[in-house]
Amino acid sequence: MESVLVIDPDEGAHADLKAILEFIDCTDVALTTQDAWSPERYSADKTGVVIVAASVGEKLPELLQSLKKWGETVPVFLLIDSHDSLKVSPELAGSILGQIKYPVKYRDLTAAIQQAQVFRESHNKRQGAHSPELFRSLVGNSRGIRQVRKQIEQVADSDATVLILGESGTGKEVVARNVHYHSGRRGKPFVPINCGAIPSELLESELFGHEKGAFTGAISARQGRFELAEGGTLFLDEIGDMSVQMQVKLLRVLQERTFERVGSNKTIESNVRIVAATHRNLEEAIVNGKFREDLFYRLNVFPIDMPPLRERMEDIPLLVNELVKRLEHEKRGSVRLTQAAVVALCQYHWPGNVRELANMIERLVIMHPYGVVDVHDLPQKFQVDNGADTSALTAAIQKNAIYDAAPDVGSIDLLDTPRLPQDGIDLKEHLSNLECNLIKQALDDADGVVAHAANRLRLRRTTLVEKLRKYGLQRSDDAT
Repeated sequence: MESVLVIDPDEGAHADLKAILEFIDCTDVALTTQDAWSPERYSADKTGVVIVAASVGEKLPELLQSLKKWGETVPVFLLIDSHDSLKVSPELAGSILGQIKYPVKYRDLTAAIQQAQVFRESHNKRQGAHSPELFRSLVGNSRGIRQVRKQIEQVADSDATVLILGESGTGKEVVARNVHYHSGRRGKPFVPINCGAIPSELLESELFGHEKGAFTGAISARQGRFELAEGGTLFLDEIGDMSVQMQVKLLRVLQERTFERVGSNKTIESNVRIVAATHRNLEEAIVNGKFREDLFYRLNVFPIDMPPLRERMEDIPLLVNELVKRLEHEKRGSVRLTQAAVVALCQYHWPGNVRELANMIERLVIMHPYGVVDVHDLPQKFQVDNGADTSALTAAIQKNAIYDAAPDVGSIDLLDTPRLPQDGIDLKEHLSNLECNLIKQALDDADGVVAHAANRLRLRRTTLVEKLRKYGLQRSDDAT
């Protein structure tokens, strides 16, 4: 555990704070006053957290400014009296990570230490953060996502038209960007357009451009998306919402590879790869007369089905990790989720798919900045147990480390500690059994050599020998 620096005008006033810090294994605690504080005396790299007492008074703004210059990535907490209502100005609020109320409570202090660890960890990761391009990668190891990645590899290098199908929020644009990124057109533009968000009377101009005076308001000539995407990829999102009249015009461009701007008779040749996407059932729309069958077959050269999130629950831990890394890369904050919270997310049906998950992670970052989120911190709809067996998922998280879980506080694992049974527990017997089992494991790993087992347990050999006698584990052949 990195050191804790406490800046307080009265060094003896918060002895209980130091006692709690030492109890949670923060053995390196430095106490100083604001007058004795000096950047030269302390190392920002070795300081895990700074706790500043609000009782420093008028010198607080100057002290916080000095601390910020000393170490931008060192989290600072303000220690305030719980009986006082201290209003922190916006200028000061930007220099502190949070507040701790005095008298200090164990739970509040451990939560603050965890928050500080997440803060430091997220800032350290930025040193080697992924490039924005890597965030476009498809995340997951489920069968559905592996199939999508395989299809992207197969079609990327060709110029075949791709039709991406899937519910809203599944990440169809991510697939389209991957198709472009892995193709020979990578160095050329990727131009997206949402066909459902633009009125049908304006969509033609958006796609093909217009000449000056072509219609009211056309005060100058303008290039369309086809021209902007020349040599690259044009992504037609929500193609199923396009009017039938526009479908006819689009079909001609796909067939002839030429188009004219609105208000012009000059033919422009087009070298653009088309990738389309929709959440609608186009075959059903054809039956209802809302989508042209000939356009469908022109687009449906290479279909890719993007599975909904409810069919790839095993990908949720990886998605959570990736979404948190993205927020850290964008310097928008960070958060950590406990294993129990991740399992709870895996039991939700996610009607909004990955987009809903991304929005929820962003909300958690706002509500619990650099904090550790447990099940009870999630919105109520995620706290409903649907009775599903989560043992396989929990084992996968533990065995494969597929989720970068919340950090421990010192040697105390506050996140994975077993829950206290309702009828209580014999703590002395429970701890004895735990100690006995760990000693047995250490002896097995050390092939019965007590000295080696003692090293594994970070005990003196004589201490371990006494414990072996206590638990009746002394071996007849143990002379080492």
